[in-house]
Amino acid sequence: MTVEAVTATTNYGTAASGSSFYAAMRILPREQRETMFQIYSFCRQVDDIADSDGPRPERLAALQKWRDDIDALYQGRPPERLRDYVASIKRFDLQREDFLAIVNGMEMDVPQDIRAPDLATLDLYCDRVASAVGRLSVRVFGLPHEDGILLAHHLGRALQLTNILRDIDEDAGFGRLYLPRESLLEAGITETDPVKVANDPALPKACAPLVARAKEHFKKSDEIMARHPRHVVRAPRIMSKYYGAVLRLLIARGFLAPRGPVRVSKVTRLSIVLRYALI
Repeated sequence: MTVEAVTATTNYGTAASGSSFYAAMRILPREQRETMFQIYSFCRQVDDIADSDGPRPERLAALQKWRDDIDALYQGRPPERLRDYVASIKRFDLQREDFLAIVNGMEMDVPQDIRAPDLATLDLYCDRVASAVGRLSVRVFGLPHEDGILLAHHLGRALQLTNILRDIDEDAGFGRLYLPRESLLEAGITETDPVKVANDPALPKACAPLVARAKEHFKKSDEIMARHPRHVVRAPRIMSKYYGAVLRLLIARGFLAPRGPVRVSKVTRLSIVLRYALI
């Protein structure tokens, strides 16, 4: 699960109610579903702050207010906008550190736009904006602690790396470049201007290590989910299969410019939901 997975809608050319996140969450029992939509609401709000075009100091202050409100929530003084979270936190033992990690991840884009981070910084970013959401989610789904943490680690990174590979052109339009510096240099790309990198003929070589890394994370997450009853992992399986389909489409399309958008067909989305939610 990633912040982008639970908040992005227009990237897929669909309404929110038709997104992979909604399809996965609507199959959950009521208490789990309501908690997941609370997590969605939280992610949506902090993501909107990070991606707004407001002055950077104001965005930093708004994110700090979220940190203050999370601290107050866990100290027994929930602010109005988090009052409904109290029961969910107790019921599913949601951790303060994971909410704060998501805020910290969103903040990484605010002081200045991320451009060609090193691998360690990219992995930290993925942990905060993706695996932290996963760590909250697996508690709601009911996975055992150790495998839940492992699944959040691997599936979160698989989804986020797929997002990065899919959104190269969109991110470049915002002045952002998430491809790691090491991969760019290995491909012979010394430029860090997002638009220039997006149009560099060596870009496919720079993307190849991320494709391989995403595939490995999908494989490991599948191995973890295979160890647990189907009803426990229905929601993360739907997310995994949907994003796995996106990755395959990206590979088939290639990464040379110009790149057309990739979209999972309605037939494929429906078959994923039928197979992993209903059958």
